[in-house]
Amino acid sequence: MTTQPIPLEERLKSAARDIGFAACAIARADAAPLAAERLQAWIAEGCHGDMLWMEERAAQRGSPQGLWPEVQSVIMLGMSYAPARDPLALEDVRDRGRISVYAQGQDYHDIVKKALKALARWLVEAADCQLKVFVDTAPVMEKPLAEAAGLGWQGKHSNLVSQEHGSWLFLGAIYTTVKLTPDSPGCDHCGSCTACQTACPTDAFPAPYRVDARRCISYLTIEHRGPIPEEFRVPIGNRIYGCDDCLAVCPWNKFAQTAATHRAFIGRAEMAAPELRELLALDDAGFREVFSGSPIKRIGRNRMVRNAAIAAGNSRDPTLLPLLDSLKADADPVVAEAADWAVRQLAFLASTSPSTS
Repeated sequence: MTTQPIPLEERLKSAARDIGFAACAIARADAAPLAAERLQAWIAEGCHGDMLWMEERAAQRGSPQGLWPEVQSVIMLGMSYAPARDPLALEDVRDRGRISVYAQGQDYHDIVKKALKALARWLVEAADCQLKVFVDTAPVMEKPLAEAAGLGWQGKHSNLVSQEHGSWLFLGAIYTTVKLTPDSPGCDHCGSCTACQTACPTDAFPAPYRVDARRCISYLTIEHRGPIPEEFRVPIGNRIYGCDDCLAVCPWNKFAQTAATHRAFIGRAEMAAPELRELLALDDAGFREVFSGSPIKRIGRNRMVRNAAIAAGNSRDPTLLPLLDSLKADADPVVAEAADWAVRQLAFLASTSPSTS
């Protein structure tokens, strides 16, 4: 009896699992035809804020062929970072900063890219093809491509949602010249749910499936370099790097298995609930030491201290005033302005608090 050869696609997915990916699916290179048009409309409305690279490389970002004309297939891969703890647990712990779940472990860029390169080597040996690997830093629209490949669907918060992994997948892509049999695209299962929309503290969703980055706390605390607009400072609360609210409330997360979490993304203890007073005291050297190996290192000391000052202003903790007063003379004017606001905000909160006498 002749044994049928195992299809390349099946062997590829098995190799991906062995390397550490929780999900792997395949799309044709032209499988997300509406992505370019939607991207252009989003940019035209200015929703990308200061992220000028979105505009500058929009033509390449709009489709895989725009970046690499020879591509035939797109392999989309996901690594789970499903948290063991409730991402919203620190909401009312005012003397601590809240760091987005994805940034509490090792830098996903390094971990995912290393795994992508390992899988790429396997595929070159198996199929003698050309390929390129991408994780987040290239003009690649990972989420529409992941939906086209069947890893999940883009939810009303615009992020990918998986029936198996919830909202907690890091995405990577391999563009290749080999023609692979595509998987069925993802199907939207959001239904009438609006949990992510109503959970957003800054009303960053002008409509379902659309996000205005200029109002998004993740954008404001990570990508935005200047002063955070005052209308968002109180809603930011104690979030100092990113925001998980719209992801954390998604009902599909109840199906996410923490056993699938890649061990590199298990949160470091010092990232789970950092003290604001320690963050406010950071200099450049201290920042680099604390956030070595973390994706947080990319924002630098000044943006982190700016964010910590905003959180301190919302803390109602007068013991932070000496640190904030010293930061009013910081060499970075954005930090100094945030510290000055925080001092005034603490005074305002103290004046409006019920008397305890």
